[in-house]
Amino acid sequence: MSEQKICDEQYMRRAIELAKRGEGWCHPNPMVGAVIVKDGRIIAEGWHAKYGEKHAERNAIASLKESAAGATLYCTLEPCCHHGKQPPCTEAIIESGIHRVVVGSGDPNPLVAGKGNQILRAAGIEVVEGVLKDECDAVNPVFFHYITAKMPYVIMKYAMTADGKIATVTGASKWISCENSRKRVHDLRHACMGIMAGIGTVLADDPMLNCRTENGRDPIRIICDDSLRIPADSQLVRSAHDIDTYIVSGRKDYDRRKAEELEAAGCRVLIEPGENGRVDIKALMRELGERGIDSILVEGGATLNYSILKSGCVNELRVFMAPKIFGGTAKSPVGGEGVTLPSDAWEFVIADIERIDDDVCITYKRKKD
Repeated sequence: MSEQKICDEQYMRRAIELAKRGEGWCHPNPMVGAVIVKDGRIIAEGWHAKYGEKHAERNAIASLKESAAGATLYCTLEPCCHHGKQPPCTEAIIESGIHRVVVGSGDPNPLVAGKGNQILRAAGIEVVEGVLKDECDAVNPVFFHYITAKMPYVIMKYAMTADGKIATVTGASKWISCENSRKRVHDLRHACMGIMAGIGTVLADDPMLNCRTENGRDPIRIICDDSLRIPADSQLVRSAHDIDTYIVSGRKDYDRRKAEELEAAGCRVLIEPGENGRVDIKALMRELGERGIDSILVEGGATLNYSILKSGCVNELRVFMAPKIFGGTAKSPVGGEGVTLPSDAWEFVIADIERIDDDVCITYKRKKD
């Protein structure tokens, strides 16, 4: 490996570290990190810290304490070249005097998609593409899915015992996983733009579905509630003026008076009719995508989990497995009718296995067709 390639990968890894600092704050934009290097020294760094604010490249350029003329910019994602909430980063790069740009991921956004790199080259800047591409791509699975599918990236999360139970025969479920696993779930709530649960969970637990990670961001709450049974005095409804909350019915003959009461309390009521008065999950996901929601953490029970799997909308599973055995006829993580044959199963591949105290967290990604 050449010395130049070793240096390029070293600085790109630093840019990846910086990109991850924007997790949870820049939805529905991608997480991006940028490093400016001159004469073998890092002279500026930046990342996309919050949606609507400067992008990583402009943040790095704004933090310069010396001229960037002749410097190299390392950027985890192809620089943007269009006007959005911010002006094009390509303009700032050209004006700065940077003479070389090293890019990790290409941008699938049709407004960019190779045009950013082309503009830089046309300005006489050397552009090197695909440095640590796989590692850079791994930073933004949510953005890549959302920008191409126009639907949220869906992570289904559940905790279960070693014999596959999510509760005892009495319905008790607190707590299956350990405290640090539960903390990790709150990190996921921060990382995802929305969180989805079913009315059964709401009636059983009266949850807040907020984020209790220090300096975390509360996700948008989405409750599938076909008959609008959610109590007006539930924590979700009482806090709807403070945290965006959607209540979704699948019934065409929904209770309009209850819907008006919920909206007066600050909730947003959506009607997505499906079969047998159930929410049409795929139509709901399209609607949420149109509303700018790029990612959803599903913390549902067995019924909702089955519905979302059946819809084909699950991109990732996060399974927290505890070293406990419940036995009996208690619920498993996925209910519904189930599949008839093993060949009909929804298939996933293992992306990561992590030990959290005595628990194991397994990350699965949907198997590509």
